[in-house]
Amino acid sequence: MKTKDILFASAAFCLFLPFFLFPDLLNFYKQFNAAHGMLMSFIKFSILATMGESIGLRIRSGRYNAKGFGIIPRAIVWGFLGMSVKIAFIIFGAGAPAFLEYMGMDNATGIIKGPLNPSKLLVSFTISTSLNLFYAPVLMTFHKITDIHISSTGGTLKGLFTPIKFAEIFPAIDWKLQWDFIFKKTIPLFWIPMQTINFLFPPEYQILFAALLGIALGVLLALASQSKA
Repeated sequence: MKTKDILFASAAFCLFLPFFLFPDLLNFYKQFNAAHGMLMSFIKFSILATMGESIGLRIRSGRYNAKGFGIIPRAIVWGFLGMSVKIAFIIFGAGAPAFLEYMGMDNATGIIKGPLNPSKLLVSFTISTSLNLFYAPVLMTFHKITDIHISSTGGTLKGLFTPIKFAEIFPAIDWKLQWDFIFKKTIPLFWIPMQTINFLFPPEYQILFAALLGIALGVLLALASQSKA
């Protein structure tokens, strides 16, 4: 492990340590998170998912940052994607249990809020599966488009806010990687199981856990790029 790895790990450790050392800070976080869920979703994803991308860059190139990488633009994009994740969690978290009730399951809406049991696991699995089949591919594709846009505009803030050339970027996506790895492998083998676990948690922890999974996403993408090379 090199010095820059130690510094990066230390920074990540220091980011979370105060919440374990100071109960008042943790209580403030819980209260602020409950009152400002959308804002906190922006903050969590902008920090944690961008960390995941930096780790992915480290795996690919040996650096946590590089010219044209655009950490700040990526953090902004991830912040807004995090807000969309919060919206999706609300929609699918309510809609999937309602679907199970429509199909004959009694009180699925109440079961997901109750203690852990096989029925709660089924409801959580249904939420995760519907979320990842209908929403996740859109999120992943849009993220890839913004990723290419940031790189093609030099990783600058000014470049981020220039019009995205969807018609040019869309066919430039590596659809073999996107389909064969991102969609066919990570969704059923990683995202559905991990989000099933996530929806077993109380709602106030779900977005944080999802943002932490963004770190795993950066690593997965880096490994996929390396295996392709």
